[in-house]
Amino acid sequence: MPHATYTDAGSGDTLVFLHGFAESKQLWTDFKKPLQNKFRTIALDLPGFGNNTAAVANYSMDAMADYVKQQLDNLGVKKCILIGHSMGGYVSMAFAEKYSSMLHGLCLFHSSALPDTDEKKDNRNKTIEFVEKHGVEKFMQSFVEPLFFADNREKLRSKIDLMKKIGTATPKESIVGGLAAMRDRPDRTEVLKKANYPVLFIFGKEDGAVPMDKALEQCHLPDNSMVYFLGQTGHMGMFERTYETRKAIEKFTETILG
Repeated sequence: MPHATYTDAGSGDTLVFLHGFAESKQLWTDFKKPLQNKFRTIALDLPGFGNNTAAVANYSMDAMADYVKQQLDNLGVKKCILIGHSMGGYVSMAFAEKYSSMLHGLCLFHSSALPDTDEKKDNRNKTIEFVEKHGVEKFMQSFVEPLFFADNREKLRSKIDLMKKIGTATPKESIVGGLAAMRDRPDRTEVLKKANYPVLFIFGKEDGAVPMDKALEQCHLPDNSMVYFLGQTGHMGMFERTYETRKAIEKFTETILG
């Protein structure tokens, strides 16, 4: 019996959770449990990650968005609020560009509509070279911990270990394919400008992956946006500020859907 590539729990309006790079649907397990009392919550393993590691022909954000659409169709979801962490946010932006009629709202959770800078593209290439040479496990030893704000790392050691474990279990092809796909994704700020649905932004003030200046470049672009800037928070707010980020999503959903 193959392992499930999604979880589906609760009932009511649908929240769909997409994990980030080198993560899996397991990222959301504890985070979404209290939300299941009010909403239907679906978390997917994106192609190449978690339990969804059968042959992947295309790791692009567009291909992943098409996969999300297919899964939601299979699950009978007509409309949802899409919540994407990091790379999952890039996939959400591709989804929004193609399938905006399916969205009640969109949440970029430590994510961005902006493309990689030249410097970041160069860093992605160097990371690909490192992974090809040294393997996934060695990469994960240095990759995960800096995603958490320094002052939070000791108390969240179990979460850091969990994310290292999930990342280390990811096939090398998925790590390399995901890095290249993130590097090559287009600028989707126009999608935010044209959004005919509300957008929730959750940013960590100490997030090295989505720095404050980049956050401020885009959070005003949609006609209707809610923005949370969280101090003492890096790139992993679902662990670093669980209560606040969960409440932000709950409030956003209730504001939209009543």
